[in-house]
Amino acid sequence: MSEEIQKKSYLQKLQDKWNLDSLRQVIMVLIVFAFTGTTILFIKQPVLDFFGVEKGGFVNTVFYLLLVLPLYQILLLIYGFIFGQFKFFWEWEKKTFGRIAGLFKKRQKD
Repeated sequence: MSEEIQKKSYLQKLQDKWNLDSLRQVIMVLIVFAFTGTTILFIKQPVLDFFGVEKGGFVNTVFYLLLVLPLYQILLLIYGFIFGQFKFFWEWEKKTFGRIAGLFKKRQKD
């Protein structure tokens, strides 16, 4: 009486992890991540050049964290809206900022 355990695909595991309704929604979310990452890839250097930041080094890292990283979060919401996944990405942003706030709260206690 051995039952063959059905293996879940990677997309099905993501669907479970992200609590999404369908595989189509998983694909849409992945497309949003892909578009956002590609957009950042193309606009990161022009943004840093605009502020006169040289490649590499500490200043580049600081400007990246202060300018490009928040821009990535905004683009996630914009592309999420365009692809009908705004609710998912709004919740994603709230979790992300909650984690970041939690890091600062822990440091204040130390």
